[in-house]
Amino acid sequence: MFVFLRQTLAVAEAEVRKLRHDPMELLTRAIQPLLWLVVFGRVFGRLREIPTGQLSYLDFMAPGILAQSVLFIAIFYGISVIWERDLGILHKFLVSPASRVALVSGKALSAGVRAMSQAMIIYAVAALMKIHLRLSVGAVLGVLASIALGAAIFSTFSLAVACVVKTRERFMGIGQVLTMPLFFASNAIYPLAMMPAWLRGLAAANPLTYQVDALRELMIDGGRSLFGLPLDFAVDAIVLVALIGLGARLYPKIIT
Repeated sequence: MFVFLRQTLAVAEAEVRKLRHDPMELLTRAIQPLLWLVVFGRVFGRLREIPTGQLSYLDFMAPGILAQSVLFIAIFYGISVIWERDLGILHKFLVSPASRVALVSGKALSAGVRAMSQAMIIYAVAALMKIHLRLSVGAVLGVLASIALGAAIFSTFSLAVACVVKTRERFMGIGQVLTMPLFFASNAIYPLAMMPAWLRGLAAANPLTYQVDALRELMIDGGRSLFGLPLDFAVDAIVLVALIGLGARLYPKIIT
């Protein structure tokens, strides 16, 4: 176990090191979620038809936009695997003593670190907009754990897709196709109760739904989880374990 953790942390550290050389990537990734929060949230907050209970629409929407930011930064993470293959770096990873599971887990962990930087930006803007944030230590740690788990899920899913399609052009096309359905088939910007039955079924199978549900209770003062935090974290953890297993199986195939 100690060897596995050491290998995972080594891979994650190498990935995070790239971030230090290009911090502007995180800022540019944050622009779209901020526009959703500042523009979309303000406009739709004037509608009375969206049943958000005791929460204002901005309070209801803020956790969904944080989850969206995590999704957007993680879903295209797999393209780095294609770049590594083209540059010959991937071959060095695959001949290293690190297990395939450690390699995939390390990349998932580094995606979680990237997502945490997005959380700081979203929190700062939400505070300026006077959104009622829950700022206790336990709540903030819970938010960080939730977004790290969500980023790990979607980055690992992205890696698996990249291992199958193998080209940057195909990957970008598939990534763009997947992003919006994942986002809209969740409770990020409207309650599950508003959805038709078929869409609620899709939302129930969408890990983003459970991430948003957890964030809504942890991040917002007065927010409540619909499913309960234990179930939210359990579902996402199970999905992550399954995706790591799939990613580890597919990872070597990208070079064939």
